[in-house]
This record gives sequence, structure tokens and C-alpha cells, in this order.
Amino acid sequence: MPDVVTLGEAMTLFVAETPGPLDGVLRFSKRTAGAETNVAIGLARLGFAVGWQSRLGDDSMARFLLNAIGGEGIDCSRVTCHAGERTAFMFKGRVEDGSDPPIEYHRQGSAASRFGADDVDEAQIAAARHLHVSGVFPALSASTLAATRRAMAMARAHGKTIGFDPNLRPTLWPSRAAMRETINALAAQADWVLPGIEEGRLLTGRDTPEAIAAFYRERGAQRVVVKLGADGACFDDSDAGTGRIAAHPVAEVIDTVGAGDGFMVGVTSALLEGRGIADAARRGAWIGARCVQVRGDTEGLPTRAQLDEARIA
Repeated sequence: MPDVVTLGEAMTLFVAETPGPLDGVLRFSKRTAGAETNVAIGLARLGFAVGWQSRLGDDSMARFLLNAIGGEGIDCSRVTCHAGERTAFMFKGRVEDGSDPPIEYHRQGSAASRFGADDVDEAQIAAARHLHVSGVFPALSASTLAATRRAMAMARAHGKTIGFDPNLRPTLWPSRAAMRETINALAAQADWVLPGIEEGRLLTGRDTPEAIAAFYRERGAQRVVVKLGADGACFDDSDAGTGRIAAHPVAEVIDTVGAGDGFMVGVTSALLEGRGIADAARRGAWIGARCVQVRGDTEGLPTRAQLDEARIA
């Protein structure tokens, strides 16, 4: 039985091997991408049983993703492949100065964007301990939004905890107002909410991390961690109260993509182990720091042995 279930779109990621504009790059390496599957991979490497629900096309990229994600030990039995539909992919540029790399998505009309409420497997959610969702999947289409809402309702009905990462993608929403309203409504159904500081400001209209955390606590979240990047994190917890943790030192920022997913892996894994929110945030900061020091989305996600060796909470 899974410890954690997630649903979301996985994409084939083509990472530039040389810096510069994407149109001038001739060589790319192939990897996996997707906010929810990044978290799934991170939790699986730490020894959790993870199930992933989604749709893919019936093509070589779908087979690549299933082999790679399934190879991490993730249960992909609730992922269906559909002839005539496309698996999403994306390109990521290479930067040398630690800035955000250029990204180009090819996901409109993808097989995953057609995942709907009837595709959600309730039995798997009922068997799990925890449901992880992000703001990316519900932004893809009306059907993925309905599926996310139904999955969260199922988890709530079965007494499972729900973790939510807003993970904003403004270009996927019809307007910023619609994004704010929908994301905040989803966050109100979650137990653990983890916005970044700029996301929180945009979503809540509040400026300080403490005020942003309070916004979600007022709406029902039991634990909120606001990610502050190089300044660490701020938390507000129904048991432990409020506080801050420092960032983990980083020698050199290579690629910022995936750091938030790594932070989510750290917090989620620690909370599922029964650790306190401060220890969970420290683990999140450590994994997030690892992720910004590598080029791929998942290369920085540690194994359990690496976590134990680092003596992180």
C-alpha cells in the first residue's frame, strides 16, 4: 500500500548541454520533469511507497517516462497511455550565473491535460497515508482542476493528510485573479501549505512571511511553511507556533529549477515520520540546497543513506 499518492503531469525534459538561447543549442540531454513527479521521486528515494496517477500518450516519450519514474520504485499502475494523444515535453536552457534558466513548454492539449475527475483512483487514495498535490496540475485544464478537487475531497473523506504546494504557473491561468481564487480555495482544503515568499505575496496580498503563513492558517491549514530562498523559511504550526529556520549554505547555485520540489520532499518526509515542523523545514532547506547545485530536476534529491549520512533531522 502506498504511503503517498500524487497526481500530475510528467514531461520529457530536454536540458541544453551548452549555454545560450535555446534556438542556438544543438545538443540536449533527456530527463524527466514535472512538479508532482519530482516530489514523488524524492519521497521514493527516502524509502516511502509512492503512487502516481496520470495520463500519457502512447509514444516513445511516454515509455521513457514510465521506465524512468517506475525505475525509481514509484507505482505507475494508475497511469494510462492513450493512442493518438501526445505526451508533454519541455526544453530547459543552461545558465552559468545561477539565474533562472530559460524554459520552453510543449504541453497544451497533452494527454495529461485530459485527466478528469472520473480518472481519479479512490481506492489508492483511501489506502495511502497522504495526498500530495500542487497548483500546476489544476492549472492545465478544467478537467485536471476537477480531478484535483475530487482527489482532495476523497483524501479528506478518508481522513488522510493533504500537502499542497501552490507552485504558480501564471501563464497557464486565464487571469491572475482566477489563479489567486482557485489556488487559495485549494489551499484551504489542505493540511500543509508551502508557498514561496513571492507566491505568497501574490496570492494573499500580504507582505511578510508571518502574515502570509497566518493567511493560510486562518483558512484551515494546520502547518504552513513559507520558503524564503537564501533567507531560509518561516513556519506557522498549530502545535509548535511560529518560527524561522536558516537556509542551508550553498557553495554555488547551478540551477534553481526543482528546488521548491526538493523543499517539499524534505518537509513532507519529515512530517510523515512524525518530526516537528522546525526539523521538517530544516530538512526541506537542506534538500532544496542540494537541488540548486545540480542541473537536473531530480539529480539533487537524496537517498535515505545520503540523508542519514548528512545527519539532517
